[in-house]
Amino acid sequence: MKREERAQQLWAILVLAARNRQVLTYDLIARATGMMTPGIGDILRPIQQYCTENMLPALTSLVVNGQTGLPGTGFIAAENVPKAQLEVFNEDWLLHKAPSAADFASAYERAPEAR
Repeated sequence: MKREERAQQLWAILVLAARNRQVLTYDLIARATGMMTPGIGDILRPIQQYCTENMLPALTSLVVNGQTGLPGTGFIAAENVPKAQLEVFNEDWLLHKAPSAADFASAYERAPEAR
């Protein structure tokens, strides 16, 4: 499965988590999707870029390290993570059309390199 198709999967999971006001760990996402934990950040990159470009709350702020409770080092969409998560929870994500694989492929090309 291509990166942009995985990003579509994660988008759906994150939208449901946002509606339920849930924060998810990388480990939980890995177990639910079969993705390798170290590769999840690369799948989150186009989602983060898409949200930034479309002036949407930082949906990827909902994915955190189980030890620290914070997103990984590639998360650059917000400095105040708790505030970003509240903004995500308050957004009505079902009003937005789910991005296509092409949307995510394009966003990935413009995303900053991971730190």
